[in-house]
Amino acid sequence: MREKLIKLKARYEELGRLLSAPDAMADMNAWKELSRERAQLEEIVAVIDQYEKNLREQEGCRELLEEGLDPDMKELTLSELDELKATEERLTEELKILLLPKDPNDERDVILEIRAGTGGEEASLFGSDLLRMYQRYAERHRYQVEFVEDNRTEMGGVKEVVLTLSGKGAYSRLKFESGVHRVQRVPETESQGRIHTSAATVAVMPQVDEVQVEIKDSDRGPAREQDLLRHPHHPHPHGHRGGLPGRAEPV
Repeated sequence: MREKLIKLKARYEELGRLLSAPDAMADMNAWKELSRERAQLEEIVAVIDQYEKNLREQEGCRELLEEGLDPDMKELTLSELDELKATEERLTEELKILLLPKDPNDERDVILEIRAGTGGEEASLFGSDLLRMYQRYAERHRYQVEFVEDNRTEMGGVKEVVLTLSGKGAYSRLKFESGVHRVQRVPETESQGRIHTSAATVAVMPQVDEVQVEIKDSDRGPAREQDLLRHPHHPHPHGHRGGLPGRAEPV
């Protein structure tokens, strides 16, 4: 593991040099990828620094013990060494977890879609509850929220809402929210106190980088250009401008 930690720290330092180069932002997509990679390494490098400091302090304690300390000082040094060893074990376990393979999309921003499902107006009201929940969650984590589509009912329920959440680790925190959410309760629209089951669907997608479409000379011609714009050689996974879908599907 030691060799892997050295390589990770070296890569982190290399990324810092690449990002600070004068022409680093000439290719914005490449710059974003490098920034994303460095951000992913920040946490593990911080733990690596703690781990290396701990090993140096342990070595310092062992050197002191070889100098023939008086009984009180020796006992104090041995106690400190025991604490450092316990900290080393904790840091080692933490590093093992951080070294596990990660979803490459975890650090991306999120496109979140909420749609009312079965249950009529009550399903729309449940959708608005889900929307408020995700908005408060975003505020807690200081994510920037931007509405892309906002289709409400007369009672304030959600027919369909699409929004983006931007911030560190947004997709890693929200990706498991995709699916059908159900609630059983007495709705505001029920006059006889009966319990209704309502549903709303939530789709969470990583926001991908924009893709530039290049039209070659061999593809020129009005009909061919229109076809390329509709079906580019490298289609954007979610459509135009940062990945807005026509109709979102859960990942």
